[in-house]
Amino acid sequence: MQSYSICSASILFEEDVEGMEDEIIITEDREINDVDNTLVLDKLRVNARNAIAIDGTTRQILYEQNCYEVVPMASTTKILTALVALNESDLNRELTVTKNAASIRGSKVGYKAGENIKLRELLYGLMLKSGNDAAITIAEGLGGSIENFSKIMNHYATSLGLTTSHFETPHGLDSQKHYSSAYDLAILTAKAMENDTFREICGEKLITQDKYDFTREYQNINKILWKIPDANGVKTGYTGGAGKCLVSSVKYEGRNIIIVVLNCSDRWNVTEKIFNYVCTNYNFKKESSSEIIKSNAISNLGSIVEDADFQYGAKEEANLEVEVFKPIMNIVKGDIIGKISLKDNDKENLKQEIRSNKNISKDKYNRVLSMNYYENKDTSES
Repeated sequence: MQSYSICSASILFEEDVEGMEDEIIITEDREINDVDNTLVLDKLRVNARNAIAIDGTTRQILYEQNCYEVVPMASTTKILTALVALNESDLNRELTVTKNAASIRGSKVGYKAGENIKLRELLYGLMLKSGNDAAITIAEGLGGSIENFSKIMNHYATSLGLTTSHFETPHGLDSQKHYSSAYDLAILTAKAMENDTFREICGEKLITQDKYDFTREYQNINKILWKIPDANGVKTGYTGGAGKCLVSSVKYEGRNIIIVVLNCSDRWNVTEKIFNYVCTNYNFKKESSSEIIKSNAISNLGSIVEDADFQYGAKEEANLEVEVFKPIMNIVKGDIIGKISLKDNDKENLKQEIRSNKNISKDKYNRVLSMNYYENKDTSES
């Protein structure tokens, strides 16, 4: 169904024991009794405090359960640590492991104080082994101190629009001033997965010493890479305060489906259930914005808009609405003149701006919208 409208324009610290999990010997986690596998109001309910699935390309929310709640997020923090490092420095830069890094509690690679490790290797230790020693070495080496690096993390998070997050450390050990939400982590991960090196690192099951002349080999503790065939990342996490956490990415129909589960004791199976729910319930489509506009009663508008692909996931027939802004002045090429919305029961699930492809006077633009305006009418630049 498609429609359009016209409106006026207005311009107690628990140690991170992630590394104490079983290595990469993959066994099926035992199903727990309190997982509800039924659909309630056409929506899966899962045994997780917080959960979300988004389309990594469009950021459309495909599934959510308490996704905006502010909670601790354990070592999923290291997604941001890695992304900041990848944007800040040369991967061949050597950083020195300090006593502070070597003595950190919780999961560690096992670096010794005084070792010089290249940043690329530290990132593998960070993401595959969830090394808190790698996290501190990166933070101290690139930021000068954990405090300064945390400021960089928060600045970067703000630039990405993460409005419910605050980062105090590069590793994610429990702290009252260190928190995020499932939604923010999903948006962060979608951005991180746009980075070629990040994708390579977090999707690797095993990296040997000889590939990049590392000091040791690294096995990934993230079981989701084996459990779901097309999984390509991302990061596990566990602390006493956060519970078991998992941020995943799965390649599906040309896009990454980003799935986050927080405080989820059965995280591997719950992640798979959410992924199967998305695959079963959504059809992913790509349509030309000009064609969407032309299929509406405002077909003439299609001749003056910048064409762009509108990608979306729909459970059934898509309810696409075209909203056109009534101008208060002449329009300049590139101006926003409306939007396309994907709606479900009047809730806007996804939107995309419509922009003018030319300069056009207010009067001529209004005639484009008029039923008396014909397709061959001159809409040349004025």
